[in-house]
Amino acid sequence: MYLADAIEKRIQSLCAERNITINKLCTICGITQSTINNLIHRKKQSATILTVMRICRGLNIKIKDFFDDPLFDDLDDD
Repeated sequence: MYLADAIEKRIQSLCAERNITINKLCTICGITQSTINNLIHRKKQSATILTVMRICRGLNIKIKDFFDDPLFDDLDDD
C-alpha cells in the first residue's frame, strides 16, 4: 500500500469511528472540501503534513495517533 492510500483509508476510518461525514470533517478541521476530496480521490499525489496536522487538531488526536495504525506498517514507495 502507498502512503497516500493509507492516509485516505485512515481519514475515512476516523470519520466512520466518529460517525461524521467528510463534509463535517472539513468544517471541524477548517479545511476546504476540495483539499480533502483531492486526498481521497488522489488528485494530488499525497497529503501535506500540515493538512494531516489540521485533521488531527480538528479530531482532537495527536499526530502520532493518526499514524499509529497498521495501515502504516508496510508502505511501498510512491
